[in-house]
Amino acid sequence: QVQLVESGGGSVQTGGSLRLSCAASGYSRIPDCMAWFRQAPGKEREGVAGIYTGDGTTSYADSVKGRFTISRDNAKPTLYLQMNSLNPEDSGMYYCAEIGWSGCIDLLRSRQIMTTGVDRWGQGTLVTVSS
Repeated sequence: QVQLVESGGGSVQTGGSLRLSCAASGYSRIPDCMAWFRQAPGKEREGVAGIYTGDGTTSYADSVKGRFTISRDNAKPTLYLQMNSLNPEDSGMYYCAEIGWSGCIDLLRSRQIMTTGVDRWGQGTLVTVSS
């Protein structure tokens, strides 16, 4: 059974760090494009960071640039999100996603990370940042 399994969420104080992991379980190889999304209570799900796993091309939401780093280990295959300098606005459920081919083109051409491009979602991991 193919699934994306996130881990690494938790509670931290402002300024702290967390590293999220997403294991691509049952996949023969890591998907070409993957991304992290987040959703705060009462808000829409938004793209945080995306990566083309072939050459490591990345894209970030403006709100996390310079603080978050998306990476992957093609051999495992696992996706990561290193989150530094966290603030309360970063709180929410974080979801790992497999991006389909059209979404992958969007990511490579215009650096867009959109929910409409997602083929598969993980179950999510909760991040809570307190002030």
